[in-house]
Amino acid sequence: MCFFDQHRFACGDWKWGHFRQHCNREYRTGETCGMKLIMQTVPVSHKCKLCDKIDTKQRRRIAEEDRISRWKREGGKFRASIDRSYDMIKSLDREIYDLRNERMRKSQAI
Repeated sequence: MCFFDQHRFACGDWKWGHFRQHCNREYRTGETCGMKLIMQTVPVSHKCKLCDKIDTKQRRRIAEEDRISRWKREGGKFRASIDRSYDMIKSLDREIYDLRNERMRKSQAI
């Protein structure tokens, strides 16, 4: 039951921070007992790395959708580009799905 800081991100996720204090069970210098307790919670103003990746991929997906709609308005001469953009959207959807599952898995692993 050693004490650590906790960093809480704007998205609600958190991570362990620096070691702060030994508990009564651990007497060796530099070692911890393995059980982590929160000494203090440090609010962080930005999102975690996973949420940043999800946001970036969603922005890329929106940009691809905008390109497709622009190319369709201009006529059917960009068929290969439209097909490639649809493939890119499918790929981005899969990556977003995987990142969201990873975020859920991490939050349920406590």
